[in-house]
Amino acid sequence: MRLSARYRADRSASEGERLLRSPVDIAAYAAYRLPATFAAISAVLVEVRKRHLDWQPAALLDAGAGPGTAMWAAHEIWPELARVTLLERERGMIDFGKRLATHAASVVLREAAWRQRDLLGQWEQSPADLVIMAYTLGELPSPRLNEVIARLWSVTGGTLVLIEPGTPAGFALIREARQQLISAGGTVVAPCPHQEACPMPGNDWCHFAQRIARTSLHRQVKQATLSYEDEKFSYVAVSRLPASPIAGRVIRHPQVRSGHIYLDLCTPSGLRRPTVTRKDHEAFREARALRWGDAVSETP
Repeated sequence: MRLSARYRADRSASEGERLLRSPVDIAAYAAYRLPATFAAISAVLVEVRKRHLDWQPAALLDAGAGPGTAMWAAHEIWPELARVTLLERERGMIDFGKRLATHAASVVLREAAWRQRDLLGQWEQSPADLVIMAYTLGELPSPRLNEVIARLWSVTGGTLVLIEPGTPAGFALIREARQQLISAGGTVVAPCPHQEACPMPGNDWCHFAQRIARTSLHRQVKQATLSYEDEKFSYVAVSRLPASPIAGRVIRHPQVRSGHIYLDLCTPSGLRRPTVTRKDHEAFREARALRWGDAVSETP
């Protein structure tokens, strides 16, 4: 519980703090956080793939890789990945990730190149088609964030994905990174349907959720009774490549009422809350199938 709280906390007071200090911390992370992190990364990459239907990344760079969670998720989405490089500061986490990869069926995962690197230090890397940094921005000191994001963008040959906890603090980091990358010439692939300034008001935040099933070990470690949990996350994917357009993104659970559905959408014209009624049978049927986080091809 201590570890999970530290990941979700506003870490501005302890930026640069090492969250995983010992083998016990690493084992606790694997049992406590890895399943949810994998679920969030997978959900994000599914949305990226929907916008890049014909794109097949060959090389992946995972910055702040931890035990390699993003590598496993990306390979599941794009099984033809040919090269994987992981940058991670903690030696113990690298060792754990390497041991985990020995159980992979894929040679690419087993032979992934692990590099012990501090993202705040000096490091060189050839460009990769897909670059991911998940749950790491919040661990970096605020004055250095722009520098690290610019470095990641410079080695992005295709698409850069940033993911943070779905908290106000996590979203604030993502929103600032999004604007920096747009200013650098990037195209927002997901979740946003536009390149304009984020329309989310200051007292709210954009985030999504992925439900995961808990194993018996997961329930035991978390002292939980439910067979599932919802991992909430904020993210942005920015690309040097064109992406299939969408008309909007569902940013809240649709509110289903008798005879009508309220949708909260982010659209190129800003935030909208259309009401879909049974009178429009086709639109009502499509609206009933929508879930929080889905893209829409047209707005009601």
